[in-house]
Amino acid sequence: MRNHQAVSAWLEQELAAGRLAIGSRLPGERAMAERLGISRASVREGTRVLEALGVVRAGVGSGPQAGTVITGNPALALDSALRLHVASTHLPVTDVVETRLLLETWAAAHASADSPALARAALLLDEMDQHDDGPDGFLERDALFHVALAEAAGNVLIGAMMGSLRGSIAAYTQRLTAGLPDWTTTSDRLRREHRAILEAVLAGRGVTAADLIRDHIEGFYREAGVPRGASDSFQCETLSLRMPDT
Repeated sequence: MRNHQAVSAWLEQELAAGRLAIGSRLPGERAMAERLGISRASVREGTRVLEALGVVRAGVGSGPQAGTVITGNPALALDSALRLHVASTHLPVTDVVETRLLLETWAAAHASADSPALARAALLLDEMDQHDDGPDGFLERDALFHVALAEAAGNVLIGAMMGSLRGSIAAYTQRLTAGLPDWTTTSDRLRREHRAILEAVLAGRGVTAADLIRDHIEGFYREAGVPRGASDSFQCETLSLRMPDT
C-alpha cells in the first residue's frame, strides 16, 4: 500500500467503526501523520485524493469552516470514474445505456408518490415547456428529471449511480441529436412521455411507469440510430424487479 493510500484505509476503518461520520472533521495533518506513521506530505496527498473523489471537503483558514470535513458524496466519485472510462471506451456506451435501463425501470417501479424529488421533477418539466433553448438546455433538464425520478425511489446508491450514469453519457447524448430527423418533433414527443411517466409515478402505478420509462429511453436511442443490441432480451429481465401496480 502506498503511503497516501493509508489515509483512505484509515478513514474507511473509522467510518465503519462509527468513530467518524458524515460531517466529522479529520484530525490535523501532523496528528494524522503521527497516527498513521507516514509523512505529512503523504497525508496531504491522501487528503487531496479523497477530496477529488468527493469524500471530504478541505477548508482553509480558521473558524467553523476550517479543517477537512467528511462529506461523502458518492455521485461525484462515480461520475468522475465513469466519465473517464466511457471516454476511454473501457465502458461501452451500450452497456451504460442498458445499466441505465435497469436502474430507471426499478426506480420508476419503486418511486414514492410522496417524495420531494417529484416536485423537482415537475418543475423541470414546466421549465422545458417554458424555455426553448434548443437541444442543449432541453437535454440538461431531461438529465435532471431522470435523476429526480431515480431519487424518488429512496435508494441513495441508486440515486447516486443514476446521477453518475447520466453525467457519463451527457456529451454522447448531445451528439446523438445530430442524427435525429427533426428535433422539434422529437422534443415534443419526449415532453409528452415525461408527463405520462410522472403521472404514473404520482398515481402509484409502478409497472406502468417502468414500462413507460423503458419505452421512452429506448425510443430516443432507436430514433437517433443507436443499435439496441442486447437490450431486446434485457426487457424481460426487468419485469421481475418491478412491483405490481396498486
